[in-house]
Amino acid sequence: MPASQPAQRSLVPELGAGLVTTLVGFTSSFAVVLTGLAAVGASQAQAASGLGALCLIVGLGTLGLSIATRRPVTLAWSTPGAALLGGSAALPGGFGDAVGAFLACAAAIVVTGLWPRLGELVGRIPASLAQAMLAGVLLPLCLAPVTAAAANPAWVLPTVLVWVLGLRWWPRWAVPAAFAAALASVGVAFLIGVAHVEASALAPSLELVAPSLSWPAVVGIALPLYIVTMASQNVPGVAVMASFGYTVPWRATLLVTGAGSAASALAGGHAINLAAISAALAAGEESGVPREARWRSAAFAGALYVALAAGAAALAAIALAAPGGLLVAVAGLALIATLGSAVQGAWEDSPSRIAVVATFLVAASGVSVAGIGAAFWALVVGLALRWAPGRRGAGGPARPVPPDARRRSARPVASASVAQVSQSAFLEADRGKLGHAALAEGRLGGQAKV
Repeated sequence: MPASQPAQRSLVPELGAGLVTTLVGFTSSFAVVLTGLAAVGASQAQAASGLGALCLIVGLGTLGLSIATRRPVTLAWSTPGAALLGGSAALPGGFGDAVGAFLACAAAIVVTGLWPRLGELVGRIPASLAQAMLAGVLLPLCLAPVTAAAANPAWVLPTVLVWVLGLRWWPRWAVPAAFAAALASVGVAFLIGVAHVEASALAPSLELVAPSLSWPAVVGIALPLYIVTMASQNVPGVAVMASFGYTVPWRATLLVTGAGSAASALAGGHAINLAAISAALAAGEESGVPREARWRSAAFAGALYVALAAGAAALAAIALAAPGGLLVAVAGLALIATLGSAVQGAWEDSPSRIAVVATFLVAASGVSVAGIGAAFWALVVGLALRWAPGRRGAGGPARPVPPDARRRSARPVASASVAQVSQSAFLEADRGKLGHAALAEGRLGGQAKV
């Protein structure tokens, strides 16, 4: 009698982890993407196309990297980058200029993968100033739930209440639950005739955008977008994977995300990078998937993102029809945790407190000078104050600093350690030498973003 074959293990845990990774990653930040693209001149059709392109490229890139490396490498769109767009000034060439800036950012990501010295150059920007710039950009967006609730309480307050209850009872799902509540409100708006959507807007489509280049777009959007994508997404993504014992193929990942960013840019998408928080959902022990099989969870997540691309246009059309500032309110709720992380990272650098505060204030002001947005000028002001002669005495008489505080202030804030990761990950990650030791040294322990 033939021997019985061993029972095959079910793939349900991997599929479940992939589904959770996709749902949390998508619902927690897609409203931020739509808000950001609209702010830089995208029409409703172009914003929907951009979201669909991002879903498609994120899915294909995640599928390719996870299958090729047999590691749970997951990609995402740049949520801080989308928030940066939401606070940007109008461009002289409209959305075409923004697409040109997206392409420039994509090219910089590819060059970083091929030539690590570019990462070194970006790494010279102090982490505290990069975080202060991001916090200033996020502040007006995070105030949107407050102003929208005051102006239209009937539409916005139920969503805010669901978010608050979610923070208490199911923190991981607080933003997705708020999004579900917002969709319910939009459904009510359709029923009573307050909102409507053309049937043609529900069909999946990709709308190609002719790029154009202008200095305000390159300096005011492409450069800050590259900085926040590298410092607030790619580097924390390496840290998250290292915390679970996985090394990231740094060069291959940058080449894939850079090329993918360029492809999505032509259809209106802004930037793609390593996932951070959502990566933990596929790579962590809490997924219930054996370590050697977690790459399948990432692969399933990639496949689900590809499927979501088909429905992105319909979802975007419905979300953009939301009444009473509901969409920007959901986007603001989704960014509050990111704002908290950015503020914490910025204020760790106590010797440069004045430069940090000035960077934050300029970025939050939303000013545009010579057509260039506030994010760029915030970095210029912060760097000038940080490196100005006698800056350490600007706050008053010098006080003795305890040795332990001196050591703490000298510790680099790893969320912007682009130079370190560009060098060590480029040279070592593919040989399996980047792991828990790097985290213990504080080189990679940055604040993770979705």
